[in-house]
Amino acid sequence: LRGGASVIQLRDKTRDKGEVLQIARTLRALCDAHDALFIVNDDADIALLSDAHGLHVGQTDLPVGEARRVLTPEQIVGRSNNGVEESLHSAGQGADYVAVGAVYSTTTMGKSGRTSLGPDMIRQVKQAVSAPVVAIGGINADNIAEVARAGADCICVVSAVTYADDPGRSTAELVEIIESAR
Repeated sequence: LRGGASVIQLRDKTRDKGEVLQIARTLRALCDAHDALFIVNDDADIALLSDAHGLHVGQTDLPVGEARRVLTPEQIVGRSNNGVEESLHSAGQGADYVAVGAVYSTTTMGKSGRTSLGPDMIRQVKQAVSAPVVAIGGINADNIAEVARAGADCICVVSAVTYADDPGRSTAELVEIIESAR
C-alpha cells in the first residue's frame, strides 16, 4: 500500500475462517488508511463480515447474483474470466468488473499449463464489455507497460510484488511503469 497499490485482494485457502476474518478486518482498515479498495477472494461471508469493499469470484464459485444476496448493496463483485465469451457472461450476470487472464504464463495459484491469452485479449474484452477490465496472470515489470497500453483498467500482480525483496519498492516501480505507459 505504501508503494501505491490501489486495490488489495485477500486470497487465503489454508487458514481457518476465523483467522481469515481477523486478517480481513485488519486489511480493510489498512486499505482505508491508504485510500485503496479491499477485495476478498471467494468467501462472501468473509467479505460481508469484514466490510470489504467487494468480493471476487471465479467461474465455478458463487454466481454473481447469488453473491449479491449475501453482500451489502455497496459491495462490488468481480469475476474471473478466460476470454471474451466468459467476460460477456460475467458482465451479463452483473459483475462490477471482469478479471481476464492469464495474460502471460504463470505458476501462481496452481495455474501452470494454462494457455496465456496475451495483451490483445485485454483489448478484445475492453471492446466487448462496458465493465472495467482487470488484467491478471504472469504480469511483471518486463511486460506491465504492454498490458497498460492494451487498455486494462486495473492490473493485478502477485509474484512481482510478493516475491520481491522490497515489496513496497517493487509496487512503486510497477505503478510508475503503468502511469508512464498510459
